[in-house]
Amino acid sequence: MSTPVGALGSGLGGGVELTLKNIAQELIQRGHTVQIVAPERSVMPELSIIPIPGTVQTTAQTQGRDAPITLPNQSVLGNMWDHARRYQQDYDVLINFAYDWLPFYLTPFFTRPIAHLVSMGSLTDAMDSMIEQTLVRFPGTLAVHSRAQAETFSGGDRFRCVKNGLDLSLYQFCPEPENVLGWVGRIAPEKGIEDAIGAARRAGRLLKIWGAMPDPDYWQQVCDRYPGGGFCYEGFLDTQALQAELGKCQGLIMTPKWVEAFGNVAIEALACGVPVIAYERGGPSEIVQDGKTGWLVEPDRVDGLVAAIHQLDLIDRYTCRQQAEAEYSMQAMGDRMEAWLAEILMKHG
Repeated sequence: MSTPVGALGSGLGGGVELTLKNIAQELIQRGHTVQIVAPERSVMPELSIIPIPGTVQTTAQTQGRDAPITLPNQSVLGNMWDHARRYQQDYDVLINFAYDWLPFYLTPFFTRPIAHLVSMGSLTDAMDSMIEQTLVRFPGTLAVHSRAQAETFSGGDRFRCVKNGLDLSLYQFCPEPENVLGWVGRIAPEKGIEDAIGAARRAGRLLKIWGAMPDPDYWQQVCDRYPGGGFCYEGFLDTQALQAELGKCQGLIMTPKWVEAFGNVAIEALACGVPVIAYERGGPSEIVQDGKTGWLVEPDRVDGLVAAIHQLDLIDRYTCRQQAEAEYSMQAMGDRMEAWLAEILMKHG
């Protein structure tokens, strides 16, 4: 059950899109039958998708802590879960990728177990309350991508940590980078792209930017704030094109202003041999091995980013690739997911 904030392949779902795709592919590789239910116009080659019409959901990160629960008219989220209710007997388990109140609320009314893969940290009081209720009533059915993400909720130790993984065969190791830096992500305020631009400028490096742009007005504000160049927007690329360009970068900069649940782009960079400079906040702080596969910087300190940029030559790019292979392969992720789902099914009887 996909995210309801946008069609798969649009980039509006952020890292959830890549996570869903990789989990589905790995489970199929292991002999499981997987059916994806997603908003219409979703595209994921070689994966079976049931398209559901409707109005997409507002993203949780754009709302305040006291935001009420809302469903737009002809909600795609409601339509997706109505489909799930009607056809649940065809499946052993439903995996929920939506960071939204409705699937958690509906869990007691389903006869099939629902595994909730929570994609973000604590954002709203209403979601926190519903997640807490689900943890109590259905222990073991909620998973996160990092311990830092889990700790934003009450009783964070009750979540299963499954991390993420990549098809590493799609990422080519690049031993000799160009004198450029990279930034990858959804171009939105919580991603803190301004800090990366400011640091790259002060370090005298060109910053190349890739990602979906849901809010062009915000991007224009960034451009107005930093006239004169030093950075360039390279568009939203598929995996093959992105890894080819990302691999040429001397380093990837991650500047989240919120607690990132994980940070798929960090392991994408490592898979190409690209060191990662990240604020020591959220998921990236659990991925980057400080001084070994990148540098962790005190959050919101542009000076720290600049200093780390000047130390990128101290990082061995092959060590970066080795970390990706050891911890974030499809096999490692599949082992974690399969064990979690098997445990849920065993408890469900």
